[in-house]
Amino acid sequence: MGLLEFLVLLVIAAICGRLGQVLAGYSSGGWLMAILTGFIGAYIGIFIARELGLPEFLSVQIGGQAFPVIWSVIGATIFTLVIALLRRTSRGR
Repeated sequence: MGLLEFLVLLVIAAICGRLGQVLAGYSSGGWLMAILTGFIGAYIGIFIARELGLPEFLSVQIGGQAFPVIWSVIGATIFTLVIALLRRTSRGR
């Protein structure tokens, strides 16, 4: 995977992570957190899809690697909701 492919992957992960944050209604930071949320969301989304036996659709091929866009957004939304819940409960103490 070359530098250009890696940068494209980061941009797609950032968009997916930001969409997940918007859907959850909670933002935990800037674009670096959106990239991290997108990658973590991809892992969570693929795990959920495999456990439920759901197909992987709308995957983007970048440098021979598949990045699941839909599952990344779904996983990022779930991850952001969990983070928001944990932050709200810790602030309440």
